Amino acid sequence: MFLVDDILFAPVKGLAAVCRKVEEAARQELENREKAAMSALGELHRQLETGQIEEGDFDLQEARLLEQIEGFARVLHPQD
Repeated sequence: MFLVDDILFAPVKGLAAVCRKVEEAARQELENREKAAMSALGELHRQLETGQIEEGDFDLQEARLLEQIEGFARVLHPQD
């Protein structure tokens, strides 16, 4: 009976494994984008401190980056 179960459920198990791999790849991509946005935010602060960017431009870019980071956090860490 177990052999029949294995044969019948093999396609479902294979699909579940593929779905897990896709989810893992998507999560990794989001984590990479979150890290890139955080790095860009740090660089933006450095530019403000060294006078390479005006405060008005800084505020606009900072708001955009913070919104992106918050969006990533909502998806990656929904329980927080």
